[in-house]
Amino acid sequence: MALGTSMIIRLQMDKKQVTFGEVAGAIGDGGGDVVAIDVIHASPEHTIRDLTVNLPEKMRDAVLQAVEALPGVKVVNVSDRTFLAHLGGKIEIMAKSPVKNREDLSHVYTPGVAKVCMAIHEDPQKAFTLTIKRNTIAVVSDGTAVLGLGDIGPRAAMPVMEGKAMLFKQFAGVDAFPICLDTKDTEEIIRTVKLIAPAFGGINLEDIGSPRCFEIERRLTEELDIPVFHDDQHGTAVVVLAGLLNALSIVGKKLEDAKIVVLGIGAAGSACVKMLLSAGARNLIAVDRCGALHKAEKYDNETWDWIADNCNPNGETGQLEHVIAGADVFIGVSRPNLLTLDHIKSMAPDPIVFAMANPDPEIDPELAEEHVRVMATGRSDFPNQINNVLCFPGMFRGALDCRASVINEEMKVAAAQAIASVVEDDELNEQYIIPSVFNDKVVDRIRDAVVKAALRTGVARRTPPEFR
Repeated sequence: MALGTSMIIRLQMDKKQVTFGEVAGAIGDGGGDVVAIDVIHASPEHTIRDLTVNLPEKMRDAVLQAVEALPGVKVVNVSDRTFLAHLGGKIEIMAKSPVKNREDLSHVYTPGVAKVCMAIHEDPQKAFTLTIKRNTIAVVSDGTAVLGLGDIGPRAAMPVMEGKAMLFKQFAGVDAFPICLDTKDTEEIIRTVKLIAPAFGGINLEDIGSPRCFEIERRLTEELDIPVFHDDQHGTAVVVLAGLLNALSIVGKKLEDAKIVVLGIGAAGSACVKMLLSAGARNLIAVDRCGALHKAEKYDNETWDWIADNCNPNGETGQLEHVIAGADVFIGVSRPNLLTLDHIKSMAPDPIVFAMANPDPEIDPELAEEHVRVMATGRSDFPNQINNVLCFPGMFRGALDCRASVINEEMKVAAAQAIASVVEDDELNEQYIIPSVFNDKVVDRIRDAVVKAALRTGVARRTPPEFR
């Protein structure tokens, strides 16, 4: 399925030479769909209109050329609606109360602020109640692993981090600030985050390349007293587990009995493996370019060594085609077109396939559809999208509300179970194993589950009133 885009074309049209019908026809012939028309100016000779056009990305230039070729038509301007949404950035800071007079000023700033500063100095924990720390996280990236774009640098990563901050606020009421660091040095990133940590109640690491992301998260978790969460790893893993719990329910299989193959053991794949093991999976095989990871082999990557020691109980070896035979579940967090129909046909009856490489999955979902029982991808234009947005707003909402010192495995598993529970039994089917990111039950369910898990495991430093 072609990726689509939307653009606004401002046209000046000579009424004597061209009709609007001819313009719309040229756009339609080029594969575009006119979805809105705004008249900007009209005179007896000319009319200026803004046409909002939806079309496949690859047809953009062809449509513009077709319109420009019409007699009496001048393309005044072309605006991509996505770019328009980013003009000047997507977020801003606003005061919670106005400063209208001298008395207001004395309360929020000098001299009144001094006694608040001293109260925090005497009891640092009061920072959680008297500053933005209570409800604010830092979204931190070095721009080395942005979406499917790779190492594009901190400036180019900012639109993603701004978008993340928007989603935190809209879905969970969490204030988030994007911080993109102009360094790839692991120690420098760790030191910088530690230096800014006093202002924040949590750290969301984002789009930091593997394997550095593992060391950065581990060290920050050990050295900070606020939760640190690498969403590319754990957000993906939480939502994968949520979808898999429901998919297994559909096919009548249990997690502990299923043979699961995970392809692509980078940041997300490693986290998926650990999450599934935490939830009870036993027969899980991790596969990367070197083939199936197994105990008899030692790897340069300590994460791979851990996975090899804790997975693949039967010691299976070889490439994907060797170990996928008889598998109940395939989970792909790798690259496009690595899964074939022959692979799927060798799986157990009622195979479950999560092909999550973006933007192109490990196998075309339309090709695989009739050969699998449940199919999921990372894309929004197919059913069952595995989307991190389902996880991180509710996860941090819960962690902040109970002032958790860490986000542990129990909290992640609880979040996955909460997401799965949003899909009611009478709704559950092959095309609906995971709720929409716009389902207003998701954040509340995750928040409550995360708070309960934090309290149960002793990492909460505050008990919300409803849990007392």
